[in-house]
Amino acid sequence: MTDDIFVKKQGFFDAWAPFYDCPLTAIFYLAVHQRMLEYAKLPENAQVLDIGCGTGRLLRRLAAENPTLQGIGLDLSPQMLAEARSNNRYSNRLMFREGNGESLPFDNSQFDAVFNTISFLHDPNPEKMLAEVARVLQPGGYFYLADTTVREEHGDFHWNFSPSGVRFYSPRRREGLGREAGLAVVQHYYLLGPVLLTVFNKNA
Repeated sequence: MTDDIFVKKQGFFDAWAPFYDCPLTAIFYLAVHQRMLEYAKLPENAQVLDIGCGTGRLLRRLAAENPTLQGIGLDLSPQMLAEARSNNRYSNRLMFREGNGESLPFDNSQFDAVFNTISFLHDPNPEKMLAEVARVLQPGGYFYLADTTVREEHGDFHWNFSPSGVRFYSPRRREGLGREAGLAVVQHYYLLGPVLLTVFNKNA
């Protein structure tokens, strides 16, 4: 069932890819990324993963600001990845691969930091994704989750926007999901309206 959902979501984003970097989305993501990176802690020679990388905007910004950073972008959509590769000015340090967050094709403890921006809401099984994030993070590494949130009293909110819909989680719900995966919440930061950054740490 989950594989079928991912196939449908792949088709949805493939169709969206040629228009994804329109001025409206570009301005939105620029604002979210700029605010999020104010809280990001990256070591020298950082190994970074961006899950749901889309057209690669976040990784390009990270590479521009961190000249020794090595990054991998993962996305369901071959068309999104084609856009990312065609705009990749850092091909010696950035690469893009097809895949989903519930089955990461990477080694244990491979990354110093993992990012996920306005993509977690699409994942049908968030507990599986967070378990995978914890697996590929080095002990002491950070996971930066930026996505739309909801008020605690509203609980999880489901919206039929894309195949299988999208889901928004309250800060407390994020904390619980992270705790189950072995990720501790460091802090929450509101970035832009209801877009909330939750910073997780993998316990050393």
